[in-house]
Amino acid sequence: MGGGGVWSVMVVVVMALLVQCINGEDAYRFFTWNVTYGDIYPLGVKQQGILINGQFPGPSVESVTNENLIFSVFNSLDEPFLLSWNGVQQRRNSWQDGVYGTNCPIPPGQNFTYVLQVKDQIGSFFYFPSLAFHKAAGGFGGIKISSRSVIPVPFPPPAGDYTILTGDWFKQNHTALRAILDSGHDLPFPDGLLINGRGSNGFTFTVDQEATFCWPGKTYRLRISNVGLTTSINFRIQGHNMLLVEAEGTHTLQNTYSSLDIHLGQSYSVLVTADQPAQDYYIVVSTRFTSPVLTATSILHYSNSGGKVSGPPPGGPTTEIDWSLNQARSIRQNLTASGPRPNPQGSYHYGLVNTTRTIRLANSAPVINGKQRYAVNSVSFIPSDTPLKLADYFKISGVFCLGSISDNPTGGGGYLQTSVMAADFRGFTEVIFENSEDTVQSWHIDGHFFFVVGMDGGQWSSASRSGYNLRDTISRCNVQVYPKSWTALYMPLDNVGMWNIRSENWARQYLGQQFYLRVYSPANSWRDEYPIPKNALMCGRATGRKTRPL
Repeated sequence: MGGGGVWSVMVVVVMALLVQCINGEDAYRFFTWNVTYGDIYPLGVKQQGILINGQFPGPSVESVTNENLIFSVFNSLDEPFLLSWNGVQQRRNSWQDGVYGTNCPIPPGQNFTYVLQVKDQIGSFFYFPSLAFHKAAGGFGGIKISSRSVIPVPFPPPAGDYTILTGDWFKQNHTALRAILDSGHDLPFPDGLLINGRGSNGFTFTVDQEATFCWPGKTYRLRISNVGLTTSINFRIQGHNMLLVEAEGTHTLQNTYSSLDIHLGQSYSVLVTADQPAQDYYIVVSTRFTSPVLTATSILHYSNSGGKVSGPPPGGPTTEIDWSLNQARSIRQNLTASGPRPNPQGSYHYGLVNTTRTIRLANSAPVINGKQRYAVNSVSFIPSDTPLKLADYFKISGVFCLGSISDNPTGGGGYLQTSVMAADFRGFTEVIFENSEDTVQSWHIDGHFFFVVGMDGGQWSSASRSGYNLRDTISRCNVQVYPKSWTALYMPLDNVGMWNIRSENWARQYLGQQFYLRVYSPANSWRDEYPIPKNALMCGRATGRKTRPL
């Protein structure tokens, strides 16, 4: 072959490699959402709801590990608006987190495009509006992140996949609820529970039962999220057991449950098999640790049903804390399952990693300046006039102070502060949530997963470590703390950025039970954190600043 022929072959090979590189980029999915007000009747009373593309709840997001999701969000409300992504880790990218500490709100009549990647994640999550108590008006929807086809899933493909968004609801508009909180009072007791935006028997899930030798029937995946404001719930299905397979992106040990406690902000996947006589059955949610107990139902409908739902809805646990605690301890990680895992600090062998720091966080309910507030380590968070991430990036002084919240409970009275805690990139931190109150708490940490190594009643001490699960505890991003109890976590600080740590009780979050964790790397490298987005909105003391030239 002559030199020209060799050169031609080399060109073809190089071009083929280039095409492979181009085609090898992770896929993009594009969404255009219009956020509006609209009339909704979830509990039979007309309310002003927040709709996305005319829907309540909003559209479901379906994606695959590592895909890039582009959301063009148009704010057609009469007030600023932000969307956040509960459980999506935003690897190296707190710029897209969608809470006020990281993002300027989308002004009325304008739009903003979120560019995020579901990097190294699978599982069931949800999005919600994070500003101005908008969550009480709707604007939430489910997020499914499926495994890539080359990654085995530890259960057969289900015949169907349903998202169930459930939680407490109030008949008052979100503006009235916000006014109650702004006046220094707590919310009233919720008026009811919703399942996918509807009250009792307002929603039907249809399943097929094959009348063949393949009995006991087809199996379905239910992705259940507690998107409520103030209460834990219990979920159950009349006449059916549930096989737990996933909790917030982690494949679980496949235990069978007749009912499942789901605390505020939490998400689970269960498998349910249509193995009962062909008729309709109740799907039931009820509040936990409340008096009175609220209940709502939906229908599990067999497509070949021979009869309507019959009998009373099955009862569930009500105030039993030990029952819930024992169930929580039974939810563990499936150590044999594959997953899209980064491996920060060897954290999947978390029990062999030495912690570099211990942070103890105690919730409280102080009255400050004559008004009900909520606090963490005595600090009740107040938003600044400028998002903390922008102030940090542009080095705007006077917006926040690092160290404005202590690593330990102070035991003192509550005070107002824009609280930010400093943390070092690649640390491995022990976090203990301590709850001396008589109500269950639920906590979320943005940008990270953590290992729930222990929970128990009473006061935490260093001796409590002897009871930690250092082998196969669940990793997740939301965790409950029972009354007069503590919960301990191990958390790899593997994600540079400004991250919200908050109560998932939305009244407590709104009235100050949150703060920000600034995970810092001195390298100032794109390897550790993406640069500021070119389309980043500017507000407060960052108004008029330029993002970047490229």
